[in-house]
Amino acid sequence: MNPGWLVLLADSAGSSGDKPWLPMIVLGAIMTVTYFFIAFEWLHKSLAAMLGAIAAVAAAMAFGVFREEGGHTPYDRAVHDIIGHDIGVIGVLVGTSVLVDVASRSGLFHFLAIKLVKQTRGDPLRLHTFIAIATVLFVTFLTITPGTLIMVSLVLVVTRELELDPKPYVLTVAICANSGALMTFASGICTLMLGTAGNLPYMHFFRVSTPMAILSAILATIYLRRFYRSSLDVPGDPEERARKVAAFDEWALVKDRGLFYRCAFILGGTIVGFASAQQLGVGIDFIAFCGGTAALLLSGYSTDEAIKKVNWSVVLFFVGLFVIIGSVQESGLLDWQARQMIALAGGSPVVTMLLVATFVLALSGIVDNIPVAATLIPIVRAMEQQGIPAEPLWWALVLAANLGGNSTPVGSISSVIALHALEKERGVKVSWGEYLKVGGMITVLQTVLVLIYLSLFAYFDLFPTR
Repeated sequence: MNPGWLVLLADSAGSSGDKPWLPMIVLGAIMTVTYFFIAFEWLHKSLAAMLGAIAAVAAAMAFGVFREEGGHTPYDRAVHDIIGHDIGVIGVLVGTSVLVDVASRSGLFHFLAIKLVKQTRGDPLRLHTFIAIATVLFVTFLTITPGTLIMVSLVLVVTRELELDPKPYVLTVAICANSGALMTFASGICTLMLGTAGNLPYMHFFRVSTPMAILSAILATIYLRRFYRSSLDVPGDPEERARKVAAFDEWALVKDRGLFYRCAFILGGTIVGFASAQQLGVGIDFIAFCGGTAALLLSGYSTDEAIKKVNWSVVLFFVGLFVIIGSVQESGLLDWQARQMIALAGGSPVVTMLLVATFVLALSGIVDNIPVAATLIPIVRAMEQQGIPAEPLWWALVLAANLGGNSTPVGSISSVIALHALEKERGVKVSWGEYLKVGGMITVLQTVLVLIYLSLFAYFDLFPTR
């Protein structure tokens, strides 16, 4: 796996600092090709990430990029350390998946969603506002994938009953979900990944990203309402709609009220646990596992069935992605990219922060925002080693990675889920052109908002410190 001629070739192929160029080029090409396969859906993204990981490890071993250390083989030291370093993210995904599945089967989320919808009395404009609010709330507490699934299912049922065009409501879920992902440490996959990497305190999210979540959701809702005003301003009898909504039964899916209340208690306790994890000296992956385990113990549901509901393809995607990026980082390419960005910014911490945010906002719509965020993690760490304050960079990444996914139909998991459900359940297809007019324009507006927001935080020294 490590032929001497390849190592010699790498060492003689020029260098960047103390790292040879050839391994950087080869590993960078493997990562880029993998991202193309993910972006254009040439392969399932989990399969693409796994293949990319195999190719990256093979290339790194061949070029001698992985070094032996502390008695461990190069492979063990590099690959196992890479996976182990990010195991907390995977732990949260597994634990919350089990908890959300059990709570969903108890009827808790259906109950909450119908309660919210009833407040609208079937008025299309009020319904649109409440859908945006409910989406942000559900994603905040359930994370982006289950929150989006629940809200899209609700929207498709309600709009069918009220004979409304589902498109503006479904797109509102798709776009506002990415704002909801900013609310807390554990609300979104990108947020969780970046918060863990930057060791950002849970409570600091309420000071930095929560206000942006609210502002960006308001901005998106206003634009969507103006763009789809003809679909939202529909004729009909308001009283008839109000009667239909009043007839919705929030208890319809609750078969066991005792289980309903137990799940509500466990979910609430898990949310409090997330906020208290750092004070308790544990990771939020431990809290997520506690919540999932408690839900299984107190529900009586089949453990095997609940575990099957975990999105294992996403777990495999993350493992492959982390291995690819870790291998590229070992080559020195990401350190080199960090130096180039700092040089482009003239060494200014504020300009570097804004440059990182702009780059991520632009790229997250082209490539899935998760790999973009993951790739920037070691770059930010390299920038910190070169004297750039890391805290503002982490917050720039959190805001930009989540909101940048709004620009295209494949930029974030919420858009993929929502548009697929709309086409499958109602036969309504949103073209790339239409989506770009909506999501693309919203992303432009949110980009301006993010850059102004970050600039104000930097100017008034508002970023919290640990």
